[in-house]
Amino acid sequence: MTGAERHTDIGGMADGLERLWTPHRMTYISGEDRPAEGYEKPTGCPFCRGPKLPPEESLVVARGEHVFVVLNLYPYNPGHLLVCPYRHVADYTDLDVPETTELASYTQTAMRVIRKVSNAHGFNLGMNQGGVAGAGIAAHLHQHVVPRWGGDANFMPVIGRTKVLPQLLGDTRDLLARAWPS
Repeated sequence: MTGAERHTDIGGMADGLERLWTPHRMTYISGEDRPAEGYEKPTGCPFCRGPKLPPEESLVVARGEHVFVVLNLYPYNPGHLLVCPYRHVADYTDLDVPETTELASYTQTAMRVIRKVSNAHGFNLGMNQGGVAGAGIAAHLHQHVVPRWGGDANFMPVIGRTKVLPQLLGDTRDLLARAWPS
């Protein structure tokens, strides 16, 4: 079988479900890729390291004076972007006025660019402030820009707890970076 395997239940009977495997997500779930020093220090923070890497390695889409835009390594939908300040700061209230202004402006631009390249019908925008609020990397603030389309929450994530992404991250990054205004 290609791309899916048929499984049997405990009694040995086929359950009729096809499964798409996403083993790359286990690194995120298990925390295997977390640095030894943790995310709390800039040396272990991917949002501090990322902008220093070449574009093809960092997934950075755009760079401003105070913030940058990067593809989420574990996206909810194709084009799921993060708008991050360069400064290693955890809380929204710790941003200064220029950082806050540019973060808002880059979030708006991200929405325009995503609409242009993929015709998104809507967006989820948000920040998870603190680990208890769901922040995977709570030590470095980041604004999520998640494109949405009618019907994108089909049976796969609802029943199968699997998200199918039709485009490789590098291809998505190139598409968005080319469309980002200079």
